[in-house]
Amino acid sequence: MARTEYLDDPNAPKANSIVSAVTVFVLDDRDRVLLIRRTDNNLWAIPGGAQDFGESIAEAAVRETREESGIDVEVVGIVGTYTNPRHVVAYSDGEVRQQFSICFRARYLGGTPTPSDESSEVRWTPREDLDSIPIHPSMRLRIDHGYERRPEPYIG
Repeated sequence: MARTEYLDDPNAPKANSIVSAVTVFVLDDRDRVLLIRRTDNNLWAIPGGAQDFGESIAEAAVRETREESGIDVEVVGIVGTYTNPRHVVAYSDGEVRQQFSICFRARYLGGTPTPSDESSEVRWTPREDLDSIPIHPSMRLRIDHGYERRPEPYIG
């Protein structure tokens, strides 16, 4: 399913849903961030997705990371909450989702970067390479906050 993200766009469609979602900021032992190239918009992002019935939000973070990247993680904290009502995602089925995401900090446990149906590429990316690849501004904000190692989670 295709998706289009709108951020601070007065012509964006009006939201018609909110879904509990996660993103996961995880570094390897060389301080590189785990990124996936999404198949629905071709942009680079940290792993993430919607919470399923019957799982906790932290379980969703672990599952989504494994599904999208082949990497096993343990949730160790919260980078922040991202709920900007001026950030909406329009899907090809007519859903227009208002942003609601909790970004978790996770510890790398193992696994090999492996693409999936939702990711065409997976890689550990050095911080200095982030400016040279296409990343949506809302995702880049999470990555920057993750690297900042804030003492308290971002609330926004």
